[in-house]
Amino acid sequence: LQSNGCGPGFAEENTSSVEQAMIKTAGNTYLASPNLPDFCGCSPGWSSAFYGAECFDSEVHSYLKNLGKQKSSESQNIDAKKVELEQLLMMETKNYRKTIKFYQKLLQKERRSKGPETKSMLPKLRQQLQEMKSKVQFLELVKKYQMMYAEQWGVESYVLPTVFHNGKDDTMDMALMDESSLLLYYNTEKHQCNNQNGVRVLQAGTPLGLMAYLYSRNAFLEGYVQQFLYTFRYFCTQEEFLQFLLDRISSTLSSASLDPSTSLTKICNRSFYILQAWIEDCYSVDFATNTDLLGTLKEFISSKVASLNGYGERLLSLLEDASARKSGSADLCSGVDKCKEESEEGRKTLHSLCKKLSEDVSRKNFHWKLSKGMGPIAQYQRERLHTGSAVLPKPCCSSFTEESSVSLARADEVGPVLLIECSAQQLCWQLTLLQQEVFNKCHPVHFLNSRALGVKDKCVAVPKAVSAETVSLKVCNLFLSKCIQDQYLLQLLKNADSISTWVAAEIVTCHTTKRQVSLLSKFLLIAKCCYEQRNFATAMQILAGLENLIVRQLPAWKILPAKVAEIMEELKAVEVFLKSDSLCLMEGDRFKTLPTIPSAHVLAMHVQQLETGGFTMTNGAHKWTKLRNIAKVVSQVHAFQENPYTYAPDFKLQSYLRQRITRFKDVDISALAADNCANFHQIPAEKHSRKIQDTLHRMKATFQ
Repeated sequence: LQSNGCGPGFAEENTSSVEQAMIKTAGNTYLASPNLPDFCGCSPGWSSAFYGAECFDSEVHSYLKNLGKQKSSESQNIDAKKVELEQLLMMETKNYRKTIKFYQKLLQKERRSKGPETKSMLPKLRQQLQEMKSKVQFLELVKKYQMMYAEQWGVESYVLPTVFHNGKDDTMDMALMDESSLLLYYNTEKHQCNNQNGVRVLQAGTPLGLMAYLYSRNAFLEGYVQQFLYTFRYFCTQEEFLQFLLDRISSTLSSASLDPSTSLTKICNRSFYILQAWIEDCYSVDFATNTDLLGTLKEFISSKVASLNGYGERLLSLLEDASARKSGSADLCSGVDKCKEESEEGRKTLHSLCKKLSEDVSRKNFHWKLSKGMGPIAQYQRERLHTGSAVLPKPCCSSFTEESSVSLARADEVGPVLLIECSAQQLCWQLTLLQQEVFNKCHPVHFLNSRALGVKDKCVAVPKAVSAETVSLKVCNLFLSKCIQDQYLLQLLKNADSISTWVAAEIVTCHTTKRQVSLLSKFLLIAKCCYEQRNFATAMQILAGLENLIVRQLPAWKILPAKVAEIMEELKAVEVFLKSDSLCLMEGDRFKTLPTIPSAHVLAMHVQQLETGGFTMTNGAHKWTKLRNIAKVVSQVHAFQENPYTYAPDFKLQSYLRQRITRFKDVDISALAADNCANFHQIPAEKHSRKIQDTLHRMKATFQ
């Protein structure tokens, strides 16, 4: 996805040509009911916020430019591009899946016969699979770029004052407003790609100016729209942003269809696309949690838009689909979403089948030195890989801290025995799937303004006796006071704390030192397996449990095998690595091919660090450079969610883990440890009596 350095110059050129083509083919039908494909996927996505103008490189631009040209002399045609791209993507995806199936059969044959011909074919086929995957991903990127029809409605900078004034009843105070009073730019050096004298980059702006800049040319392609959707709550509420968009639609809707080349037409249509992108990307954090906001939007669409053009019907349908996804009703999802899910199946399958290609790649991504003596242990775990439990129906649980359908008494009967019997690899896989279930429900916006929720550096500072609703938001709230904030981050951190408590509780409740050594070794191996598979969330949760003050003082640590004890230092090195840089997990291309679950608390601390300091300049303008950096960091949440783990779920083992975690989630570790003599250093009776006698002799001598 990264650019080769052509930036917004080529984007502007392409947008201009696309706009001309659309004007030529569409005529005066801009506000006619749009076709479903034309309205598909308006949200730029995380890559736009992360890479900005470098999201789409010159290769994507050149490839799209040549699509739909039957002859070299023919001009660009949007419909021809769409048809050809869809056909190419469908053909490549079909071949891609066929090759995956062939690879799977060949892999099974190699395991049975281990013939030399099969062994020689597998490496070539793996390389072919990687090439095919890269091609499919490239075509999907081209499709995403080509689907950014919203850019045809972008306006030049000199038209932005029209956006400022639009929708305002009283324009007397607005008369003196121009672009320079609402937006502040800085000039970059000469651009290497197109030999321009310089490129203006947005530095700061007032709330009105930042909202109006959404209408500027290339705002979608440069990543501004996605970055704005992540961060606008710092300077305006959801109601203010919605009213801004509705005002522009109201004032331009009646006159927009008269002349398709006017600024009013562009402002009207751009408003619809911005609104659609907001719904697609942030429905769960803005509309689902604010019924008044949702009601205002639905009422406006139904009363003023639906009767005039197809945008209203499409937006209402989009809201229904988003609500269905939020409530888990998959049957109501739109055909667009279903197609997207089908297209993702190939990527998931390839990741599962080609996992051996990058089995140890994640180790090379880090900068610490791994211990050399872990080979036999890892091999032992691989030998026990296929000794899992039978698959049973999945319990109906929304998170692993909830009660499962199986009684907790049954898990208590089994106790920690199942933890010792199952391999570290098995437990790593199932804990990863449980963690993924919780992580996939979070949104980048959840990690913003976490100080207002009571999240601090070393722990979640929300007392157990105090509910989340009673947390004071007055002291450190960075959002506007009337801005509604979803508090899912607290649930995410509470789940993490529950796992850490469970790890410590399982260890201190073991009644023999030998059993404690076994459990310590198992948890260390699980944590090692987790971070090697880039599940840093569970790895850090286990580390927190092992670093519990009571657990660290257990006698079992002294007799722990040296090779296993070294893992503790590795985990601490991983923790230092994660805290070193907010984008350390986004380095290179591994995060695109290997699933990743970050530590929620570490990510929240990185965002808090970026939030430190003022958000406004001396003139009151909000620092967009600061907001853009915050958006870039939180965008990795969506990046990691795009590439899920594909381990086979063991629902019986997952049910057991849920029950054990639920049982110990709120316990007092010190109280549990006090009831178990294995948690204390035992002094032999003879040695103990001799120490008492020596003490008495010393005391007697002092009084003589």
